[in-house]
Amino acid sequence: MMRAIFHASLFVPVAMRSTLVVVLVGLCWNLRGNVMDTDADARHSSGAEAAEPDADEGNFNVPMPTLGGKQFWADCLHFHKWRIQRNVMTGRHRLLDAHNIRRAWGSYEECKRKLDAIKRRDKLPAMHGKAVVVLHGLIRSRSAMKGLCTYLEQEGGYTVFNVSYPSSRAAIAEHAKDLANIVDFLEGVEEINFVAHSMGNIVLRHYLNDQTDPASGRKPDQRIKRIVMLAPPNHGAALARRLGDHTWFQLVTGTPGCELGKEWEHLEKQLATPECEFGILAGGKGTNQGRNPLLTGDDDLVVTVDETKLPGARDFAVLPVGHTFMMDDSQTQEYTLRFLQHGYFVSEEERRPLADDDS
Repeated sequence: MMRAIFHASLFVPVAMRSTLVVVLVGLCWNLRGNVMDTDADARHSSGAEAAEPDADEGNFNVPMPTLGGKQFWADCLHFHKWRIQRNVMTGRHRLLDAHNIRRAWGSYEECKRKLDAIKRRDKLPAMHGKAVVVLHGLIRSRSAMKGLCTYLEQEGGYTVFNVSYPSSRAAIAEHAKDLANIVDFLEGVEEINFVAHSMGNIVLRHYLNDQTDPASGRKPDQRIKRIVMLAPPNHGAALARRLGDHTWFQLVTGTPGCELGKEWEHLEKQLATPECEFGILAGGKGTNQGRNPLLTGDDDLVVTVDETKLPGARDFAVLPVGHTFMMDDSQTQEYTLRFLQHGYFVSEEERRPLADDDS
């Protein structure tokens, strides 16, 4: 793949090559560790899984450390820190505990039965209170959102569900279906909020659209209260359209890269604007020229400020941060928590709502 990238760069004007290098470094950083997680435990499935039982029923299992799921595992259910995941390549499921130790494997039903047995055995309490569901972006993993999740737990007292999904290995519609299952099984939780970075917001908007049917009166889960969008490509991504014809870009970003680029017009029809309160944080320099000369206007190197805007937002702010590490910025975290708690980033008086002519 690196050879393909090199050859593609030969056709890029010299003035643009430095920008492409920065973008490629960011993509490589996003991939760091992800490509190794094809199935950390499947490499031992032929013999080790039959070595000893880990349950009173179901398949034999050796409690085995995993990487927690990155580009090949999709979370299907969360219960406290327990997760059921599906491998997008094999269709096999596994149950992970809070330390990413595999406690069961097989079908979804088998993993669910195992989790139910653990609930009874260990007398695990029901979930309750206020929750925040966190979604990472394209080519990232839940590890990228760990700092923000810790902040929301410690400073806000929220129960945080840090969702892992194979962002580059399946279409956005598939990620939205898995998100629906996760939300449906947040039993006992009284309030649900969302914080999403980059493409995670598009997954969320697809989910909201899937749950809406005016004809039947169907609406998204009524427990959903507020959403914070971090650097969302709400109008697609010009950078994805610019690079979409390159083989290396298609290999790295998969179907979603195309959906955010040349297939955006089709995808946009399947996205909803949240009916609940939502706020948008964009990254930028605060000038007419951003960080990336391949993009027009202010930007965070990957997404332009204008691409983040969505009419109906209750508040909007531009912070001097880059796209890749936006969620680790202290001001971003502070603004995110304040919006979840109060519905504004700075104060009620300083809110910047977005109208139709702001997009």
